[in-house]
Amino acid sequence: MINELKDPRKIFGEAVIEASETNPNIVVLSADSSSGSGLGDFKKKFPDRHFEFGIMEQGVTGIACGLATTGKIPVFAAIAPFVTARNFEMFRNDLGYMNQNVKVVGRCAGLTYDQLGSTHHSIDDVAIIRTIPGVTIINPGDPVTIKKAVHAMIDHVGPCYMKIGSPKMPVLYEEEVDFNLGKGIVIKDGHDVTLIGTGTVLSKAVAAAKLLEDEGISVRLIDIHTIKPLDRELILSAARETGRIVTVEEHFTTGGLGSAVAEICSQECPVQMKMIGIGDYYASNGPYEELLGKYGLQPDLIKETVIKFIKNK
Repeated sequence: MINELKDPRKIFGEAVIEASETNPNIVVLSADSSSGSGLGDFKKKFPDRHFEFGIMEQGVTGIACGLATTGKIPVFAAIAPFVTARNFEMFRNDLGYMNQNVKVVGRCAGLTYDQLGSTHHSIDDVAIIRTIPGVTIINPGDPVTIKKAVHAMIDHVGPCYMKIGSPKMPVLYEEEVDFNLGKGIVIKDGHDVTLIGTGTVLSKAVAAAKLLEDEGISVRLIDIHTIKPLDRELILSAARETGRIVTVEEHFTTGGLGSAVAEICSQECPVQMKMIGIGDYYASNGPYEELLGKYGLQPDLIKETVIKFIKNK
């Protein structure tokens, strides 16, 4: 049901179980993280296909890559900064360089591990993993596309990184929404400005677009759920037809979705851009919704930023 709140980790776990019922090659690996990743039921249903290693993300990555060489499809889920930042060398060498068919899932991504502060924030993961050749990066923004993303990720042959949050999030799409890796979703058309959202704050971009429409501003709203490979054609079309792009992400403005969009546009269709995200500083800790407000990621603040951007203030 549209706007119903659902736990993204629970949806993720359900989708992995669904896929595993028909694909016996799927195995789940955990670094003391199964219950927090929504995979407790997988462990009960498929005990012989669940492997718990304790807190040793670097080692788990190597083991996952070894399993992939035997034809297994390892899904390794744990806390986002620990499977990306802590684990970067193994991700780059064991998984990326060897092009292993491993699916790494970072949960509690962005600022959603709110109270634990900078050590547990994952607002650099896209920037880090985007540098590894051949890795698909997926950042779905609602429960429906999380489930579809899991199935698409498992069907895709090659290394993947998917990030999900932890607070309940609203359903934005009907079940039949078309989902394809590497292809964005146009939620609504418009001609004054393009607003591109991704992941945990997609719902904030959706709400901001409504506020902007109430102000008489025509917004083209796009969900970029796959950050690598990016939907080049869709982004360039938006750049040409609206002349302005604003990106919204729960990530540093350096290296994330905004940077990826700017890289494409600067080469093929230079356009005015504004990136809404976290600047060049360590993010604070505190209640999640308040943190989003602090960094301009609540709908009313996104609206104000877009209006100033359009007016060149």
